[in-house]
Amino acid sequence: MARIRKDLIVVGDRLLIRPHQGEERTGAGLYLPQTAVNEQEVRGGRVVKVGPGYPIPDPIDSGEAWKGHDSSAQPRYLPLQAREGDYALFLKKAAIEISYENEKYLIVPNSAVLVLAREEIDLDHAFGTESQS
Repeated sequence: MARIRKDLIVVGDRLLIRPHQGEERTGAGLYLPQTAVNEQEVRGGRVVKVGPGYPIPDPIDSGEAWKGHDSSAQPRYLPLQAREGDYALFLKKAAIEISYENEKYLIVPNSAVLVLAREEIDLDHAFGTESQS
């Protein structure tokens, strides 16, 4: 029997975020000010999926609707800064809470993101191959 695979597709300039359950200090090492914690104006969480970004109009498009256009052309997007795995601090009032397969997520527009924390492995430092200057 064939199995149906479900997948969430994030559209436009939105992020799918797994919310962090409130502490003053985030797992990424960022400290939230007491006013933000008390009033809950700012929330944080891990970016699970990122939308394609802001749509960019076709530069050849003359804006004349009666001429038609090539429907086989793929849409173009200006990508977002966020990547899967980033820790994002964002404005709580802009987030929309959803539940998908018994997990809570937040859909957050890119404009509500205040800061991203990204952890990357520095392979040069990890293996001691730094240049000796």
